[in-house]
Amino acid sequence: MSDKSIRVVWAALPAERGAFPFTLTTAGPWGPFVADATSDPCAGLADAATREALADADTLLLYLPSGLNAQPIAWSALSAACADVAVVVVTEEIDSTTHQRLLTTGVQDIVLTADAVSLPQRVRLSVERWRLGQDARKAYATDLGTGLPNRQQLLEHMSQLLALREREPKPVSVLVFRVDGLQGVESGHGQESANVVRRKVAVRLRAGVRASDVVASLGMDIFAVMLPSTETAEDAQRVVDKLLRSVREPFKLAGSSVGVSAHVGVAQYPQDGKQPDDLLRHASAAALLGAYGGQDAANG
Repeated sequence: MSDKSIRVVWAALPAERGAFPFTLTTAGPWGPFVADATSDPCAGLADAATREALADADTLLLYLPSGLNAQPIAWSALSAACADVAVVVVTEEIDSTTHQRLLTTGVQDIVLTADAVSLPQRVRLSVERWRLGQDARKAYATDLGTGLPNRQQLLEHMSQLLALREREPKPVSVLVFRVDGLQGVESGHGQESANVVRRKVAVRLRAGVRASDVVASLGMDIFAVMLPSTETAEDAQRVVDKLLRSVREPFKLAGSSVGVSAHVGVAQYPQDGKQPDDLLRHASAAALLGAYGGQDAANG
C-alpha cells in the first residue's frame, strides 16, 4: 500500500456542516490526505472550479443529499470525473437504482453516514484500485509498437470529448492518415526496419500537434489524430499540411534514407457525424479515396 499523499477535492458539500460526519485527517494509517484549498467545496460537480481542481487531484469526494432533498446528478460531468480520478460518493442513504447507476458510471465506492468512520480507508483503497485499473487499461489500450493509444482508447477519448461538446458546442476534427511505403521498407530492409520507420512516423505525428490533441494507431499503416478544438475546416487543413510535410521528410535508417508518403481523410463534428464511429468511418473512407485517387488529402 502506497503512503503517498492523496490529493482530495470535495464537491457539493452542504452549506451547514456542523454535524457533517465525513472527515479525512492528514495523519492515520490510511493518510496522509491533502484537501484542495483553491476551489469552493460547496461547488457542484459540473462547476468550472471543481473541474479545474480535478486536474491535480487523486480523488473526488462527492456529497449527495438523500431522500426528498436529493439534487439531480450531473451524470455527464460525473462520467468525465470518473475517467480522471477516483470518485467516492458520500451520503446519508441511497436507493438501489441510484447505487447501481453510480457504480456503472465508474464511481469507486459509496460511503454511508453509518460507515463514515471508514472513509479514510475506503478513499485510500479506491484510489489504489483506480490507479491499478488505469495501469491495466493503459497497457491493454496501447499499441505496443508505437506507444500510442489504439483504436479502442481513441474511441473512448472521442466519446468523452463529444459528450462535453454536447454541452459546450465546438467543432472537433478527426484526421486519418494512411501511410504508404512501409511495405517497401520491409521488402528492402526487413520487418524490424519497417517497425522502426513506423515508430518514427508516430513520433513525428505526435510532435506535430498540441499536447491536448490525441494521436492514435489504428493499424500497421494507419494513424488517427483527434483535434479537440478547430474552429474551421481551414484550421484542420493547416494541421494536415503540416503533418504531411513532416511525414514526407526522409527517415534515416542504417545509414541510408527511406521515404514514405501518406493520404489523409478529414471528418468534422458535427457535420460529418456525431458519434465516434461515424467520424472515424468518414475520415477513413476519405483517406482511402485519397489513396485510390492519388490525393494527399481527401475531405468528404
